[in-house]
Amino acid sequence: MCADTGAQGGDGKDALLRTLTAFGSDALRDVWLFDQSDHESMYLRDDVERKIADLNVAKYVDNERYGYVTRDTYADLHYTSYEYTVRGFDGYEQFRTFLSNDAQRIGVFASFDRREGGYDFGTLYDDLMDVVADHHIDSFRPE
Repeated sequence: MCADTGAQGGDGKDALLRTLTAFGSDALRDVWLFDQSDHESMYLRDDVERKIADLNVAKYVDNERYGYVTRDTYADLHYTSYEYTVRGFDGYEQFRTFLSNDAQRIGVFASFDRREGGYDFGTLYDDLMDVVADHHIDSFRPE
């Protein structure tokens, strides 16, 4: 990956991955970026890579794209802003949010092994928004 060159450009992906790794440590399973047409795997733990080797990952990411619609729906229905979604699966939890600057939105989802006491996903969201504030939104675009 490219070196991080700060708020005016560069590669925010490194900072994003560092934030997710610091949050989840060894429990981090995978990290994916997506937009309306593309997706990119930023991190895939070896055991998870073996488990998904025969799966249609593109179809899974397509399902996550419904988040664009639900985010807009929540904006119309709720008096507060949508921030993130967490889904519980057997053995892990998946976090999804959108990195945005109002005009553009890049989706990110990551999964973490389940752990006793759970996670503070609100803190993770806040930390990710700090990363977004420090980088141009285009630096998160999937390749």
